[in-house]
Amino acid sequence: MTGVAMSLEGKTALITGAASGIGRAASLMFAEAGARVLACDLSEGVTETVAAIKDAGGKAEALQMDAGSEADVIAAVTKAAETFGGLDVVFANAGITGGVRDFFDGTPEVWAEVLRVNLIGPFLAIKHGAPEIMKRGGGSIICTASVAGLRFGAGPAQYSASKAGVINVVQTACQSLAGTGVRVNAVCPGLTETGMTGWAFQAARAAGKEHKIGQLNPLRRGGQPEEIASMALFLASDAASYLNGQAICVDGGLSSSHPVAHTTVRDVEDSLKKVRDE
Repeated sequence: MTGVAMSLEGKTALITGAASGIGRAASLMFAEAGARVLACDLSEGVTETVAAIKDAGGKAEALQMDAGSEADVIAAVTKAAETFGGLDVVFANAGITGGVRDFFDGTPEVWAEVLRVNLIGPFLAIKHGAPEIMKRGGGSIICTASVAGLRFGAGPAQYSASKAGVINVVQTACQSLAGTGVRVNAVCPGLTETGMTGWAFQAARAAGKEHKIGQLNPLRRGGQPEEIASMALFLASDAASYLNGQAICVDGGLSSSHPVAHTTVRDVEDSLKKVRDE
């Protein structure tokens, strides 16, 4: 498998949350890599994603659907298989935050809706996508989790809990699919500029504090949707043929550390100068 390219030539991919952000970036990237894409989203914006793919010479169809509805997921899997002759890749990317930031402001209704979309959605994508992928001899399922699913500090409680669940679903699903050739992995984005987080980026820019975005990770910046989509493309491709049951962080290094007081470049330079002087 040495030198296997991140090609999806001749493959069909179903992507949820495809109207914007990571889902749109992945849809465009998968199509550019040769995939026929069924771009799915609750928002009408998914048609714009498909138009962009077709304008670039790719093949895609749009479907408005609710990623947390079993009937809608079944319909999406069926449409992908019937329209493009099969299914090879599912990217269960759709997600919501619930709009509540304080733990004690959360309600059972908010938690139930977030878990329905963020956790039950990926479960349904795997449950109904895997059998169709098995007909092709195997393939890849990718779920969008989050660094918020690893520990506190990257999202509200209901969102974080749902993403922790996604990581576990990926692990249990890959074991349940042992021997089928279907790989199941998760990508865990850090702070990434999408529709979900755009308000934070916009507020920082308006206040002249853009330089503070992502200041807690070693790269000292936020991520872009394309950077997460690139990992999803890798996981979807045969280049990741031996990766299974993993949750891979794409977060600028944020999750590599416990909270510490970071040194600055000036601190490092001063330390080196002191060593030289001695």
